[in-house]
This record gives sequence, C-alpha cells and structure tokens, in this order.
Amino acid sequence: MTLRFYDTASAEVRDFVPLVPGQVSLYYCGATVQGMPHVGHIRSAIAFDQLTRWLQYRGFRVTVVRNVTDIDDKILAKSAASFGPDFEDEPGALRNEEWWALAYRYEQEFLKAYDTLGVSRPTYEPRATGHIPEMHALIQLLIDRGHAYPALDDSGDVYFDVRSWNKYGTLTRQKIDDMQGAPDADPRGKKDPRDFALWKGYKDGEPTTASWSSPWGAGRPGWHLECSAMVTKYLGTEFDIHGGGLDLRFPHHENEMAQSQAAGHGFANFWMHNGMVTYAGEKMSKSIGNTVSPTEMLELAPPRVVRYYLGQAQYRSVLDYQPTSLQEAAAAVERIDGFLSRAARVLPDTPAAGSPADAPAACVPDAFAAAMDDDLNVPQALAALHDAVRAGNTALTAGDLDAAGQAVAAVTAMVEVLGLNATAQPAADEEANTALGVLIEAQLEARARARASKDWAASDAIRDTLAAAGVVVEDGPDGASWSLKRG
Repeated sequence: MTLRFYDTASAEVRDFVPLVPGQVSLYYCGATVQGMPHVGHIRSAIAFDQLTRWLQYRGFRVTVVRNVTDIDDKILAKSAASFGPDFEDEPGALRNEEWWALAYRYEQEFLKAYDTLGVSRPTYEPRATGHIPEMHALIQLLIDRGHAYPALDDSGDVYFDVRSWNKYGTLTRQKIDDMQGAPDADPRGKKDPRDFALWKGYKDGEPTTASWSSPWGAGRPGWHLECSAMVTKYLGTEFDIHGGGLDLRFPHHENEMAQSQAAGHGFANFWMHNGMVTYAGEKMSKSIGNTVSPTEMLELAPPRVVRYYLGQAQYRSVLDYQPTSLQEAAAAVERIDGFLSRAARVLPDTPAAGSPADAPAACVPDAFAAAMDDDLNVPQALAALHDAVRAGNTALTAGDLDAAGQAVAAVTAMVEVLGLNATAQPAADEEANTALGVLIEAQLEARARARASKDWAASDAIRDTLAAAGVVVEDGPDGASWSLKRG
C-alpha cells in the first residue's frame, strides 16, 4: 500500500507518510457562518470526508479538526444591516439580529447540511471566538520574532510584515512585488500595503460584544490568524494535512502558512485543495443568476443522489453542474440499489440499499483501492464499483450465488467507504425504495423468462407496464437494468 496525494506546496503528487505512525492529523477550513451554505462549501466537506473515510479504511486513526469562523467583517455587516433600512428579507433572515445570534443560526444550517449529506462529524469543531488567548499568544510571538508590528497609527491594528518573511508567496509561487494588497484593505498604519491584519482594532459603531481586550487595545482577530491558532492548539505546531477549497489558497492559506512558519512552526506537511463547482462551464454567481444551492439540489433529488453527484469527480478537478447532472447521478445510484435489492431476494444477508453496514467494511476490490490510493481518484473508484454491480447482476442471472455474494460484499464495502450509505434519509423512504426495487426485479425476471420462451407479447407487456410506471428498462449483454425516469 502506497498512499499518494497531491501537495499544493510542492506542486507534485507525493507519497504520504504520517508524522506519527498509524495516526493522521487533518485540519480543513470550515464555514464562515455569515449565510446559508453554498454548494462549494458542501463539495469541500464531502471531499475531505472521502479522504477521512479512506484513511480510516487503510487503518489509520484520523483526528479531524474543522473550524467555524464565527466573527468576521461580513457577519458584522449582515447583522448591522438587519437593524437598518438595508435589511434583505432573504430566506431565514431575521430583523434586528445580533451578530453572535446570526452566526450561530447559520452554523446550525451548515451542520444540518453536513449531516443530511453524510459528512462525518469532525473530532472537534472549534469556534474562532473561543480561542482569543491563543491568538494573543501567537501575535506576541510574531512581534517578538520581528515578523509583526502594531499599526503605525493609533488604530489598534497589528499587522504581519510580509517582507520580513522571505518565504512569503511560496505556497502559491508568487513574488511579493507582483502581488497587490487586498482591494478593500485600509493601507493606513501599514509598512507595506500587502501586510495583513493579525488583530483589528475596535472601530466606532461596531458592537462592543464583537471586541476583546488585548495588549494592543480592544479589537478582534484577523481571519488568517484564527486558523493558525486553532490548528496549533489541537493538532500541534506540525501536523499532516491542511485542506480547503482552491479559492482559499490565496490569500488565506498563503497567510496562514507564512505566519505559522514565521512563528517557528513546521505547520502542514501536505496542503490539499478541492476544485470549484461551476454551472454549465461558468463560475456560479448570484449576479448572473446561475447558482444552485444544496437546498435546491435536495429538493430535486434524495441526499444519496446529491452526495453521489458532489463526490463523483476527482477532488482537485472542476465539478460542472448541468441541468441533467442529478438525473445522471440518480440513475447511477439506482443501478447500485437495483442490484442490492435484486440480490436481497436470493441472498438474505444482503444489506438494504442505502443502509449503513453493521459490520466493518469487507475488502474493497484491488482496482478500487488502487484508485483511492492514487490521490483519491474517485472516478476510477466509481468505475470499479459499477463493474462490480454489473458482475453481480450477471452472476444473479446465471444463478451463480457464490459470485453474486462476493459482488454484494464488494459493492457494500465500496459504498461504505464512499459514504453513500451515510446520508440522512428517512427509514420509511429506504423501506419503500427497497420494496420498489424488489417488485421491479421480479417483473424483470418474469420478462426474462418470457423472452427466453420467445413470448414476445408477454415481454413487451411487462416492459410497457414498467414504462407507464416511470421505470426505464435497458437491455444489455449482462441482462436488463432499470432506472427511474426523471423530470
């Protein structure tokens, strides 16, 4: 077994060897809870959930930390707007909502989405506001080491001095002189416009509840500082993997790495970033009107189908959403469920489609393992899964119950590793889906007998009955398969 992952910092796929044998420490950036979760948030969470599940399958004890950014400019701005004439009556928005209440409300929405789509809870999920002392200590360490300074004006800000750290820009392979300062950042009090805030001094008009005492005056932490302080507290000054969306590479992760290494910390051994989600080849944008939210997806398809879709691409690639994407994912899930339902009629120990396995996952096929070991190549892993489904259906048609049982074990193991049986779905729905699958398979077997005896009228009648019920039957070399007609 050789696990290999792409490391953003070195720009190459490297062998993964954990710092502590048998254990993996993983930190990935969670939500800034200033609004409802969008599809990019959920894709990232599913990608790192797949990573966690695969590492656990490979026998590692995985400690996962996923942060919650519950203090931020956008959170304060949205709260302030709820008290004024600019209040937007968006779904779930509340008038006159304090920033901390707003943050907590949206945090619960993220947890609901994660749970619904089968994202395992992390080992710990720290909030930024609970780690102010650790942030003060890190700022002071950076000042003492000559990499940070109090603002040159009386603002109470503290900045990281990017020119004091000669490795600044290495994560994204940029030179300081080629960078621009943040377009919305106030340059006053900075030595260089590219310096970034570690501590933001309190400003008139801000709620006093959003500031904390510090050696540099009342204020609140900068975004980049929060993650460095939290990951160091729980995973140490050096840990295995830091993850997040590709959009966080710069400036967030670049700044995290710089301030942490400037403080003398080894920090992340691997940096892993998942790709973005686009809509018909274009970046999703509210102004264009081409966005689709997890909630909207869940109105169109069950959680398992949405998880299948959001997790089907190689994590580093762009995932493009098309109007037919969920229909295609539904057909794929139905092929898996159809096989398991069919097998359950003759193999009584077959797990119900979509249900979590009671026992540890059996061994996955070699092709699946090789794909997952190779930088989580989920598309190839899914190909191995569907190969096993086809082989299982062929074995059932031939009456080879031993081969069918082996296929069931392999399919169940792969579904377990991919988390496709971990989504929140009412038991009644699972029972109904299982019953539907059994009934359809019985009809297909009756049709197969009719075809074998050349009773074409009976065969066509069964097919027409299924089509009228919205069941699409496709004949292939391995027998008939079915899916539900969508739309």
